[in-house]
Amino acid sequence: MMRYKSVIFDVDSTLSGIEGIDWLAALRGPEMQAWSSSLTERAMKGELPIEAVYEERMNKVRPSAREIEALGREYVARIATGAKKALAELRGSGIAFVMVSGGLREAIIPLAREVGVPEEAVHAVSVYFDGKGDYAGFESTSLMTRQEGKRITVGKMSLSTPTLAVGDGMTDSEMKSVVTNFAAFTGFTRRQPVIERADFVVETFEQLTDLILR
Repeated sequence: MMRYKSVIFDVDSTLSGIEGIDWLAALRGPEMQAWSSSLTERAMKGELPIEAVYEERMNKVRPSAREIEALGREYVARIATGAKKALAELRGSGIAFVMVSGGLREAIIPLAREVGVPEEAVHAVSVYFDGKGDYAGFESTSLMTRQEGKRITVGKMSLSTPTLAVGDGMTDSEMKSVVTNFAAFTGFTRRQPVIERADFVVETFEQLTDLILR
């Protein structure tokens, strides 16, 4: 007997073992990578609100269309061990999925296809390009660029209950007030402030499947 009817997944360091913006920053050299990774970690631990760093990182990294395509391939290549199998089993049990991410939508869509999540169930931040494929901005009005954005977005969804949110960062734990339970995923990184707010802690997708179905 399944415990949940709907599952909300974070993407970076949950469904896939990378932080997309940090991967893009690494293309600009080690100094840019270190700078971006430091901001990511502080935001994911709740030391900084995500809106305090989002625009600054994007304006410095300025990813091109070609780089976003490469990031999309990397998301798929670094998919969490067992995630594809787990989502197939859960989908076969009639469970609905949603992906919510502060990452870039155009890079995340290939991963969504890989794990069988429809595009309309992917909530992320769009990135824009000019006619040459160079960076032209991002969807600054997206709720996903705000600390409480995932909570607001999921709170407005008409998901079948009970619901479970799964993620590794503080923006994910914000969803706790609008879902039945929140599970901290620690397969790629362990953030103590997030773990302390979680109802459950899971390290693998096998454990997550057991939590949801059994």
